[in-house]
Amino acid sequence: MPMIDVYATAGTFADKHQLAKDLATTLMGIEAVPNIPMFRQNTAGFVHDLPEGDLSNVDGDSNYVRVQVLTNAGALDRDKQLAVVAQFTELVAKAAGDPTLTERTWVLLTEAVPGGWGLAGHANTNDELIAAARKQIGELQAKAGQ
Repeated sequence: MPMIDVYATAGTFADKHQLAKDLATTLMGIEAVPNIPMFRQNTAGFVHDLPEGDLSNVDGDSNYVRVQVLTNAGALDRDKQLAVVAQFTELVAKAAGDPTLTERTWVLLTEAVPGGWGLAGHANTNDELIAAARKQIGELQAKAGQ
């Protein structure tokens, strides 16, 4: 149930909502988690507009995008890490209408420590998240069988 934060100079993206949705959907697919409400409703993207001049590298360039992805610990093995960075970079460039942005998009992968993932007012461990997902899957299967 990752959180995705995108930081870019205001005006970089024409449709920030679609970008947030595309990133969340892509990440859920890469993680290969079950398509259940728990994951669909708690995998989200946030696009943050930075005022002109609020971003710079050492040379003074400000035409960069930073994407921070926070997942629970161990959610992304090496193949999934590579997929997230590659696919997010492409999605960002496409959303900006600037193919050269692939060279200026930073994707940072961060893991929450066990107990460092708050959901529904509770600091969850990975085991608790897995148990909650299994419970919801069971409830959905029982409801479908009625």
